[in-house]
Amino acid sequence: MSGKLGSAALVADTLTTVYTVPDSNVATLNIALVNRGADPAKVRVAITDSVNPGDADWIEYDATIPALGGVMERTALVAGAGENIIIHSDVGSVSARVHGFEEAE
Repeated sequence: MSGKLGSAALVADTLTTVYTVPDSNVATLNIALVNRGADPAKVRVAITDSVNPGDADWIEYDATIPALGGVMERTALVAGAGENIIIHSDVGSVSARVHGFEEAE
């Protein structure tokens, strides 16, 4: 698979699994976040094999995305089979998209 791997309109103060790498695959991916709202957003992004990220799983933690169209992107990330891309926002106005490609291990 290539292109969009997952997307979500985030719910405030909720961990959202936007994408999980299928078994026997590895994914090279990018994460794009946009703030549609009138207030700045604080976001967290984790890559983890758990449903609850541990301290070492976060690659962004309370990073601020400006209001009204502010964007944050992380590119050229690699995740292994069973790993989850989990995103959290303190506001309900952030859209998340994970795009890239999967290939067999």
